[in-house]
Amino acid sequence: MTAFVSKALGPIGRLGRKRRRSRLNRMDGFQWVLTILLTLLAVFMLMPIVYIFNHALKPYHELFIYPPNLLVREATLQNFSELFLVAANSTVPISRYLFNSVIITGAAVVLVTVVSALCAYPISKHKFPGHELVFAAILLTLMFAPEVVQIPRYLVVSYLGLMNTYPGHILPLLAMPVGVFLLKQFIDQIPNDLLEAARIDGAGEFTVFLRVVIPVCMPAVATVAILTFQSSWGNIETSSLFMQDDEMKNFPFFLSTLTSNQANLVARQGAAAAAALILFVPSLIIFLLLQGKVIATMAHSGIK
Repeated sequence: MTAFVSKALGPIGRLGRKRRRSRLNRMDGFQWVLTILLTLLAVFMLMPIVYIFNHALKPYHELFIYPPNLLVREATLQNFSELFLVAANSTVPISRYLFNSVIITGAAVVLVTVVSALCAYPISKHKFPGHELVFAAILLTLMFAPEVVQIPRYLVVSYLGLMNTYPGHILPLLAMPVGVFLLKQFIDQIPNDLLEAARIDGAGEFTVFLRVVIPVCMPAVATVAILTFQSSWGNIETSSLFMQDDEMKNFPFFLSTLTSNQANLVARQGAAAAAALILFVPSLIIFLLLQGKVIATMAHSGIK
């Protein structure tokens, strides 16, 4: 069977290799230099990912070696065993922290995507009085450092009585100017005639938004979902500021406590390395699954 498949696919494989070879032969000197530079840049960009995987597998004597090694020499799972031992001795079960993180991240991804789309659509297509000022104000918030809005966020969450609640985690994450910007740029490219045709066919404004605008903007929606997942999955700010009850804190906060003082900074460095990898893997998987949507968004939103 394998021989038959190989024989059947042989001409196709030879054709693909021949096309790649002919494409390489048509490249001039500048394209060769550009290809080599981009390849080196891609390898450089991959180094943090290679480091975080190797760092989690390093034994203790390699974790503190100077200068640090990029690749592990004697791979071990000792760091993961130490992390599970620390979690077993915790007063709050680690499953509780994971449950909180999953609930908060899932709700944040859905709500931020919906709020960003509902904000971008009228700014882009309805041109209400002052829409340019509203969009400029949204872009202005991109300039604010997170530390600048910590006190206003704390006051809002406190006055609304959301301390030690899931909405207290989610509400500070809802405003995402980057998401509004990406979706607005994408919606700008939808022809007005297409929306008008849907209205002539009897579709209401909500139906136009849900059945026409959102399906066309799926690449941008997926990109906003990825960005929201990354910001909420690794967020420890809401747990630190708004949650006094340990059972309401999330998984990244628990991981940050592994190296919270000078003694743990050394003694639990292995567990912290393993925890960093566990925290990183979901973001990597989500990105790999939706990377095509991200590239399409960047290509159609003017960000090149």
